[in-house]
Amino acid sequence: MELTPEKEFLIKLAHTKMPFGKYEGRYLIDLPEYYVVWYHNKGFPKGQLGQMLQTVYELKLNGLEELIRNIKRQFPK
Repeated sequence: MELTPEKEFLIKLAHTKMPFGKYEGRYLIDLPEYYVVWYHNKGFPKGQLGQMLQTVYELKLNGLEELIRNIKRQFPK
C-alpha cells in the first residue's frame, strides 16, 4: 500500500507529542479541547506543528479524534 502525503501527515500526527508548555509530552490528539481552542483563537504556531494543531482542532470540532487513535494503533512507531 502506497502512502500519500496526506496519509503520511496523519500517521505522523498520530505519533507527535506536544514539544513544550503545560502539556509537553502529551500526544497532540490527547490535548484538552479547551487548549486546542485557545490556540485556534490565539493563532497556531508556524510550520508543521501549527498545521498539526489546526488539524487536531478540526478533528475535535467534528468529534473525529478516534480516527487518529485508530491510525496510531494501525501504524505503530
